[in-house]
Amino acid sequence: MKPVIFGLSGETLTADERAFFAEADPAGYILFKRNIADRAQLRGLTDDLRALHGRDDLLIMIDQEGGRVARMQAPVWPSFPPGAVFDRLYDLAPSSAIAAARANARAIATTLSEVGITVDALPLLDVRQEGASNIMGDRTLGGEPMRVAALGRAVIEGLAQGGVVGIVKHMPGHGRAMVDSHHELPIVTADEDALAVDLAPFQALKDAPMGMTAHVVYTHWDSDLPASLSPSVIETIIRGRIGFDGLLMSDDLDMKALNGSIPALAAATVAAGCDLALNCWGRMDDMVGIADRLPEITVTARARLDRAMAVAGGASARGDAAGPPLEELLATRDALLALA
Repeated sequence: MKPVIFGLSGETLTADERAFFAEADPAGYILFKRNIADRAQLRGLTDDLRALHGRDDLLIMIDQEGGRVARMQAPVWPSFPPGAVFDRLYDLAPSSAIAAARANARAIATTLSEVGITVDALPLLDVRQEGASNIMGDRTLGGEPMRVAALGRAVIEGLAQGGVVGIVKHMPGHGRAMVDSHHELPIVTADEDALAVDLAPFQALKDAPMGMTAHVVYTHWDSDLPASLSPSVIETIIRGRIGFDGLLMSDDLDMKALNGSIPALAAATVAAGCDLALNCWGRMDDMVGIADRLPEITVTARARLDRAMAVAGGASARGDAAGPPLEELLATRDALLALA
């Protein structure tokens, strides 16, 4: 198995993709709007990927946050709110906000499990800071770290109840970035006391099954390399101070924050300590290059992958995650959010 997550080019596997993926055996896949038409097509695609590898617990992930980050969209699927709505409710009724976040996440998981998706890139544990780039903005769960942690834990629990694995992101914190890492490299010059605020939610949820790094330079910890490429940030901060021992993946290697060839970046993220490199765009030349450059997955990383995927318990592969119907979950969430 290669320690990488690949994207796909379209709504079905091409012959070239099928042959390449069978040989390369990536750890998993990520899906985008270009891969999605309707329930039957999407279920067929995820079943095809599982059959190709013979793994019911195959990592098949998506960014289905709600708000402006939603790959599965109306009218086929419900629209889900951004994280900020739960933050607003928390001002009035913390327990209701936590219950609403949990119900919302379980509803998301119900829609994902139905079509065979096993992992969601949620929750964001980035602590929102005034004046920072709006790339996080209303996607975040707030500006107070323990509130972010409480709501984030509810999201992880709700996803797991629906048979889907959650990913805490973006470690060790994207909330201070002044620019959008999709387009350029953020450089955070905050001191130790300020950065401790950013670490707090991740420390509270250090037992999360999966995590994603940030393409951000934190000059206090490493003045040269962004977290995704920094052995010192990954080992000393993420694994050490945060205490995270779950599966750690990079953010998307195609983001403009990083410079260099995609295969070289994949190799560098894994060498720095990421368990998996994330390559989203499904470009065959990049994927072949990555497979050539990467070593086999380490024993430790494979154990973390297997442990994380056990959270889903095969429910997404079967499409039978038990629990309340989707309509009931949405009604519960909406009744609680109406309090705000």
